[in-house]
Amino acid sequence: MGAGGAQAGGGPAPPPAGDRVPFSRAAVVGTEAAHLASAMSTARLGGDGAFGRRCEAWFRAELGVASALLTSSCTHALEMAALIAGIGPGDEVIMASYGFVSTANAFALRGATIVFVDIRPDTMNIDETLVEAAITARTRAIVAMHYGGVACEMDSLCRIAAEHGLWLIEDAAHCTRTRWKGRRLGSFGQIATMSFHETKNLTSGGEGGLICLNDPALEARAEMVREKGTDRRAFFRGQVDAYSWRCLGSSYLMSELGAAYLWAQVEAVERILQRRGRIFARYRAAFAEAAADGRIETQAIPPGAESEGHIFYIKLRDAADRAAFIDHMARAGVIAVFHYVPLHGAEAGRRHGRFHGADRFTTRESERLVRLPLFYGLGDAQQDRVIAAARAYLAAG
Repeated sequence: MGAGGAQAGGGPAPPPAGDRVPFSRAAVVGTEAAHLASAMSTARLGGDGAFGRRCEAWFRAELGVASALLTSSCTHALEMAALIAGIGPGDEVIMASYGFVSTANAFALRGATIVFVDIRPDTMNIDETLVEAAITARTRAIVAMHYGGVACEMDSLCRIAAEHGLWLIEDAAHCTRTRWKGRRLGSFGQIATMSFHETKNLTSGGEGGLICLNDPALEARAEMVREKGTDRRAFFRGQVDAYSWRCLGSSYLMSELGAAYLWAQVEAVERILQRRGRIFARYRAAFAEAAADGRIETQAIPPGAESEGHIFYIKLRDAADRAAFIDHMARAGVIAVFHYVPLHGAEAGRRHGRFHGADRFTTRESERLVRLPLFYGLGDAQQDRVIAAARAYLAAG
């Protein structure tokens, strides 16, 4: 069938793959190759080299945290968080069911039971008003995942965690340096994690992550957990004569090549975030009328929160409306995708966790949500195609 032919289901065939607007592409700012070459000229590619130290110092200062350690992925940063917090069998960890599997996996791997609670439909974040009722004598931690980089209601979560003596862990995978009431996300919980996956605002060239510690007393343990449970980093600083196995850990260190790629992105952070912010703002303006008419909903940004353009989504009427929208966009040459499937309904979610209270919004809202292309290299003409295709669908009913 030629490119101009008809599909069996009716309507035009989608354009060739090369003519389509992709959902995402990793950011390339132009200096990555030079930094990679510089890293390769050294004899230390395993990590903890000059580029790694630069990145860690930048994030420590930018986020205002006590310590920041690069990791091989955000998944591994979350696994480190579970180990540092001493989560184990019989413990319970509270989080939203709407999130990525790594957030739950990290704690389930330690033997904990995941207690899922409902979300707020405006931000898709954990509903802070439901957390306290989910606490039991076995609760050890609350995980706050900032969906799309828009903050959870951190005042309430910090109060609840402090009053009940719980760990507060921020899953800031969608964040770079967004704020809640003027304070950087990642600086509220005792531990926070970030992602540099290729879909994120800053990338280390594929996978990559960061663990932030807001209690200086945790740094030595975090270093050992990241270095296979050994005090290897202290050995390289000359603080011990030989390193040995001190605690449980694994190989969580980002390579120096990943850090070199990330440093190029850090140097261009203003340009990257400004571009993504402009794309986000254009989408909001383009769909403001449809949102005002009630045909769609978009992510709310509550007072005190902000967005730096990680995700732009719209919510359709229901799952059928979303499926039809995605199909329409594909035929127009635009890749639009839905996001998380609620964890509590998955096979492993049922085995390793439970849902506390009523699922009023988690399933319903997740079935309506669709994400539009948003990445650093998205051109205005490409975005115009996305907007025009989406408007055409919405105008048809």
